Amino acid sequence: MMSNLTVLNLQGNNYQQIPSDFALASSLRSLNINGNLLEGQLPRSLANCKMLEVLDLGNNKITDTFPFWLDKLPELKVLVLRNNSFYGQIHLPRRNFSLSKLGIIDLSSNQFTGDLPPEFLESLDEMQLNSQNKSATLKTIGQYEYYQDSVTIMSKGNEMVLVRILTIFISLDLSNNKFHGKIPGEIGELKSLVVLNLSRNAFDGEIPSSLGDLVQLESLDLSWNKLSGTIPEQLTSLTFLAFFNISYNNLTGHVPQGNQFNTYTNGSYIGNIGLCGLPLSKRCVPVDDSVPEPPQRGKSSAKESLFNWKFALSGYGCGIVVGVALGYTLLPDLRYDRGRVQLKRRGR
Repeated sequence: MMSNLTVLNLQGNNYQQIPSDFALASSLRSLNINGNLLEGQLPRSLANCKMLEVLDLGNNKITDTFPFWLDKLPELKVLVLRNNSFYGQIHLPRRNFSLSKLGIIDLSSNQFTGDLPPEFLESLDEMQLNSQNKSATLKTIGQYEYYQDSVTIMSKGNEMVLVRILTIFISLDLSNNKFHGKIPGEIGELKSLVVLNLSRNAFDGEIPSSLGDLVQLESLDLSWNKLSGTIPEQLTSLTFLAFFNISYNNLTGHVPQGNQFNTYTNGSYIGNIGLCGLPLSKRCVPVDDSVPEPPQRGKSSAKESLFNWKFALSGYGCGIVVGVALGYTLLPDLRYDRGRVQLKRRGR
């Protein structure tokens, strides 16, 4: 391969193998073999392309584990491996691992498994930079006079083609894999993220409140997972969040209100039967704290029972006394009436 080659675009062909020898491609800055029939593993000789900025191998049939050896490419800014057969867990091989300049990572539609290690997120230095720490001048990746890099990503629920890739556009797409476990709270450290897509995995637990720190976020998709708990109120601070999808999870409680949350439709929440409040038709039932509690059984109840028995017995005793008194009062009259009856009978 020619040592002075800077751009290699073989997109949309029927190539079945990746060139195995990149030993002399020291000047290669952009490699796009998206949409071919590539099989097998990635050639490790790609690590010789020290100037490589864009690597797009999406929509092929590549079968391999995550290429951790890409950390040997210090200028790599765009990595697209979507819709292949990559598999296994993403566990860092060593502590000082770093993908320092990666701003666009698309690992969607593969067979990655296991949890999402916080260490992996912490290795993404470019995504952790605040926009205030970046240059105010808009720059694009690969500023060539004759060629413009392009990449297709999922953003706001639709495929979007970036013809000129701005360095300030930061995206992480791990959708449609087999990741599980909790979403690490460290994801809130990726403060430059514009697009975050974790949909169609098996993440469980609660939505981390640290997502509220991603102040540049415009698209957040957490749909089709196993998330539970409530929607963090901190997400209402994401004033740029134009697309929000948490459908088909196990979320409960009320839907937060205010800012961008006033613009989302039912489609953002469908499939969570425990959610309530606008824009959903299901109203939240207020908790009534005024309902009296049932009396507790204990000493007080025993005393009340004893008091009731005493009161009943005293009433019974009073009834006997009154009955006897009435009997003595009415008895003479009764005896007198009987006497009159007897006299009348004798007189006859």
